[in-house]
Amino acid sequence: MLKIVAIMFGGMAVGFLLRRRRMSWIMAVITILIWLLLFFLGVDVGENEKIIYGLKDLGLEALFLAFAGIAGSVLLAWGLWVASQKKGGDR
Repeated sequence: MLKIVAIMFGGMAVGFLLRRRRMSWIMAVITILIWLLLFFLGVDVGENEKIIYGLKDLGLEALFLAFAGIAGSVLLAWGLWVASQKKGGDR
């Protein structure tokens, strides 16, 4: 964990030192690196037999959590909208 924090601060220091330079190519490099990280994450997950055999259970749990999160967001947004309409009508 300390290595990760040190690398992050090192990147921040380099970014601070190079902040006046124009580096329009950096976004393309970051995008490619993210794709590579996702690919290697997929390779690592594909090698793990526990994850592959438990994919059905993990998928159902993820689907339930996604729907629960959406339902909670919709209900709270609706409640906030109703509360804001009541306050706006009293003016």
